[in-house]
Amino acid sequence: MLRALFGILRTHDPLQAIGESFGRMLQLTLEMTLSAGDIAFGGDPIPARRTRIYELDVEVNQLERLIRKRIVAHLSIPGSRVDVPYCLLLMSLAKDVERLGDYAKNLLEVADIRNAPLPDDEVVGELREIRRSVEVAFQAASDIFHASDREQAMQMIRQGRDNAHRCDVLITRVGRAGYDGETTTALVLATRYYKRIGGHVLNILSSVVMPLHKVDYYDEDELPETPSQ
Repeated sequence: MLRALFGILRTHDPLQAIGESFGRMLQLTLEMTLSAGDIAFGGDPIPARRTRIYELDVEVNQLERLIRKRIVAHLSIPGSRVDVPYCLLLMSLAKDVERLGDYAKNLLEVADIRNAPLPDDEVVGELREIRRSVEVAFQAASDIFHASDREQAMQMIRQGRDNAHRCDVLITRVGRAGYDGETTTALVLATRYYKRIGGHVLNILSSVVMPLHKVDYYDEDELPETPSQ
């Protein structure tokens, strides 16, 4: 279905514009996530960096509304019924990307909970690895999506599910580590936000391998087998 969608996006001017807006949303939310993560882990929280994240979020929200408006306008044209499944897919994915922007803002605000640097220990080291894994998946998601690369999508989905499990385990470890209240709160929230960011990235990747009615559902027994080479 995704390959058919990209065929449509390349040949229909209205839908091509929608596809470009979606790609822009992905680009902006990736920038937001990377910048917010850097600040949350002790990077320079200069006001201009924080302001830019909020400004980018405004643009992301505007793009989502624009996508909805253009889809409604396109589907009102006689003869556009054939595009309904693809428009529904784009609307669903645009909501996932909009939520990525929200979680990036949440991640940024973790830095306000604890002014001192995070502890340099195994628990925080695990969170740093989770962060890197989520960021790598996010950075790869756009290329995988636009290439409709099923094999890479399935590989990243499986890695992402493992990452979600690591987040669940890490939250328990944080609760038992004996940190002060501010540190515990910051680490639990950061872990939770990275789990949710990773989850929305997986929703995007699931569109590469799943039919429309199963997008967002990527349980092990739902994933198709990787074709043999």
